[in-house]
Amino acid sequence: MNWKAKLYKQNKLCVLVIVSLLLFNCKNDTRKQLDSRVTNLPFYKEASFTPHWLESGSEAQKTFHQIPAFSLTNQEGETITEATFKDKIYVTDFFFTTCPGICPKMTANMNILQQEFKTDAEILLLSHSVTPEIDSVSVLKSYAENKGIESNKWHLVTGERSQIYDLGRNHYFVEEDLGETKTNDDFLHTENFVLIDKNRQIRGIYNGLNKTAVQQLIADIKTLQLEN
Repeated sequence: MNWKAKLYKQNKLCVLVIVSLLLFNCKNDTRKQLDSRVTNLPFYKEASFTPHWLESGSEAQKTFHQIPAFSLTNQEGETITEATFKDKIYVTDFFFTTCPGICPKMTANMNILQQEFKTDAEILLLSHSVTPEIDSVSVLKSYAENKGIESNKWHLVTGERSQIYDLGRNHYFVEEDLGETKTNDDFLHTENFVLIDKNRQIRGIYNGLNKTAVQQLIADIKTLQLEN
């Protein structure tokens, strides 16, 4: 073998080593990104989102803050209640179909969750319209079709404005304006996604505009599935 052939062989080997290292690092980065931060997720009960570490099945956990009963209507005209989410883990947010700002990106990121858990019947998505007087069933249906939303996986709901705002502010705690007293006349607008477990208890809050936060949410959902 002449010196040119040897040099070519050495260069080819170096390239293969570098490519292998890059692939290994990329794989490890993805793995780290998809790992949950903890073995068991904390519980939350108020707007400051102070974590509470409770033993599953304990009396403290059983009596902890829980999303109350509700009754809303989805894009198919079906009544959606807390019973819809019996034995389900779900992610919820608040949006409106005519929103020109953050909502399209939130919907796109929620769609990432839909695709990730498309075949997993244990995981559901719930988006509340904060302009229910505009977002009728037919409007939500059209929006769902335009955004590729699957009705058996992702419920877009409308209903009484007072109920939706009460759920958002007093039970999901999606707004970040701590200490400010608000009424139904004050518009509810937030980019937060909230993770709810099978007991209708809050287990996490995430920035719905941030793809890294969405990947963390995916990891935390998988952690929650192991817990249940």
